[in-house]
Amino acid sequence: MIQSVRMAIKSISGNKMRAFLTMLGIIIGVMALVILVSLVNGATSNVKDTIASLGSDMLTVRISDNKGDPVTLSDLSEWMEDGAIGKIAPAVSESVTAKYRSENASLTAYGTTAPYADIQKLTVLVGRFLKTADTDSHSFVCVVNETAATELCGYADCIGEDISLNGYRFTIVGVLKDDDDSLTSPFRSGSLIAYIPYTTLIRISTSATAEITSFYVAAADGTATDTVKTRLEELLLERLDRDEDAFSVSSQSALESTINSVTSILAVLLGGIAAISLIVGGIGIMNIMLVTVTERTREIGIRKAIGASRGVILLQFLVEAIVICMLGCAIGIFGSWGVLQLITTVVSGLNLTFKMSGGIVLIAVGFCFLIGVVFGLYPANKAARMAPIDALHYGG
Repeated sequence: MIQSVRMAIKSISGNKMRAFLTMLGIIIGVMALVILVSLVNGATSNVKDTIASLGSDMLTVRISDNKGDPVTLSDLSEWMEDGAIGKIAPAVSESVTAKYRSENASLTAYGTTAPYADIQKLTVLVGRFLKTADTDSHSFVCVVNETAATELCGYADCIGEDISLNGYRFTIVGVLKDDDDSLTSPFRSGSLIAYIPYTTLIRISTSATAEITSFYVAAADGTATDTVKTRLEELLLERLDRDEDAFSVSSQSALESTINSVTSILAVLLGGIAAISLIVGGIGIMNIMLVTVTERTREIGIRKAIGASRGVILLQFLVEAIVICMLGCAIGIFGSWGVLQLITTVVSGLNLTFKMSGGIVLIAVGFCFLIGVVFGLYPANKAARMAPIDALHYGG
């Protein structure tokens, strides 16, 4: 076997340009396979990290039919006292016109309660978030994001400043840090956000009502999300006449599972397309090996004449095909690493990192070895079956 490998390397090095062109199909196929799958895995990892940053313990509840018995803030407060449920916060939004002195801007106002900040993992830059007392007393206070503070007031530390929202005066009590790294954060693309007490939004809004149709839930410490989800479903079924279609309870884990499913299918499809490139490369190897067998017909005849068996001849040419494949695979893997490093550098501002997976490298190596065997077997068998007398008399 070692002697066969040495002879294969010597034969390949004897015609470097032809060998490289033969490997090119394998190199391109390996690079396509490794790079495409690595890009999908890297993007998937980034999305999963973003979802995890929102908190794997968060549930989103939406009610589509209240059955004549709408859910209110008092109901949410009562449910929070349940031992299996942690924090609950409603969320309703409305577009408003914000004014500060001579500055005007369109702003999205969210009506919510104190637990919302902990559930959504919001970061307070200065000041504080809403308190339960603000909701109970219908206070005209607000918490704005960094962009809104800068756009309206001209600076982030604007605690105590008064702004007008649809003609109502609100006092800024907190400023939230913008989170541009999050794919799902509302603080993206220069968005202007203000959080005000839920009860206050109802008073100033022309459309919002005391009926809660959407709220968020965070599982209590030490309580499994599935346990909280089951308990919420029990409460809602009891409240909404056992109608499962009247509401929905979704979790981050369900979203993550869906994303994993979609990206897995995408990775398989892209990997399949890249595998076709490898197969085309294998056909090129078989073609050049047939040419090599023809060129070395007299050599085959001489080796058989001095006692080489069919198995030895077959192994020699089969090993040569495999060596060509594996060299192309090695070059393709090294090239893939370089391309992924370059892509990571180019998109560094997006906090995306693309790395080669050990698993996909092993798949590429195994597939290339298989291609070498499959597409090298026919030329090797053709060489092994030659009759010594015909090979020695070949004049091509």
